[in-house]
Amino acid sequence: MKLKIKAVSPKVGTEIPFPSRATEGSAGLDLRACLDEPVVISPRQLVSIPTGIAIALPGPEHVALVFARSGLGIKHGISLSNGVGVIDSDYRGEIRVGLTNLSHTPYTVQPGDRIAQLVLTPVVTPELEIVAELEDTGRGTGGFGSTGR
Repeated sequence: MKLKIKAVSPKVGTEIPFPSRATEGSAGLDLRACLDEPVVISPRQLVSIPTGIAIALPGPEHVALVFARSGLGIKHGISLSNGVGVIDSDYRGEIRVGLTNLSHTPYTVQPGDRIAQLVLTPVVTPELEIVAELEDTGRGTGGFGSTGR
């Protein structure tokens, strides 16, 4: 499979690298901040950071998902503001990453910093079957905490 990537900023490919995997075993491509100057994220603030790229997935059988970088979350409290970003196969605009600072300390994103990771995965598009009842299971309707600790 090929993923088409377009630089929508002249910085990408020169000052800021195209997305890449940090290691051969990495599942995601590192997305980088395409900024003219550093951006400070204050505690509890939400920001939208441009990546300077757009992508074209091969078709509706794939989706690109934007995930947080674990090091940013664990070390600095920086998370994605929307949990997981979903890039649909027909979207052709610039990928932007919503970040939030869950810590009590301001955090500075520098131009070119790795801010998130992009993971491609297949999409299952089921045919919906409307039913009056669902098959019973051992768990049934037991929700949060119903299976113990």
